[in-house]
Amino acid sequence: MHSLAISNAQHRRFTRPKHQAAPRRAPEAAGRTDSLAWGVDVRATPRRLSAHSSAARARKHAAALALSTSLLALVGCSGSGDAASAPSSSAARQASSPSPSLSVNAEDAAVIAAYTSSWDAQTKAYSKASSAGTDLKKTTTLRALLDIEHDLSVMRKAGQVTTGKPVINPKVVKVTGAKIPEATVTDCVDTTHWTLIDKSSKEKVPLPTTRLVKYVSTATLQQWGTRWMVTKLTAQEQPC
Repeated sequence: MHSLAISNAQHRRFTRPKHQAAPRRAPEAAGRTDSLAWGVDVRATPRRLSAHSSAARARKHAAALALSTSLLALVGCSGSGDAASAPSSSAARQASSPSPSLSVNAEDAAVIAAYTSSWDAQTKAYSKASSAGTDLKKTTTLRALLDIEHDLSVMRKAGQVTTGKPVINPKVVKVTGAKIPEATVTDCVDTTHWTLIDKSSKEKVPLPTTRLVKYVSTATLQQWGTRWMVTKLTAQEQPC
């Protein structure tokens, strides 16, 4: 839960300390370096979402579900049960910009589209505690992918999955033209309607009352060939 959490997690991951499933408790959300943050636990140190940090990306993005983005951090701020609506409107605005900035706008739109696709894949993976049958590896790699897979492993062992979707509102902060182009995205992840449940009983998993349901998350993307890939997700212990 690109992705999949300061779920205190960014919930890489949305962002994201490790947590052992106790009486049906959520994995830790230390800012995953994002992890699934089902709300970031403000008491956790900034790391992944695991339930303390994949609750703070369930390492910084699961104590919120604190998984790492990315469990991703069932944390969040505004934007996209689908994660696609915000990007498209943004892209539309950019497309109407003057021609001198057209290439920059197109690049930003590509970055947002890749970031949104990663979150879509993370959400699907967290809903079944497995990345199998998702496009996660097509949109997410390196640390972000490792954090999310860790969150998913924690969830499987705990017998937990998620229901609903996070809402995101990503914005491109900068794009650097290095040998390997890199982009930084900032987001406000809203995990209000993204719920961690027991897979068998379908009951909600109790989460820390101090967790952030809406939190700031940052992501790093790199351009590999013609494709932008999410390489790092960090759920911040900061409300939005």
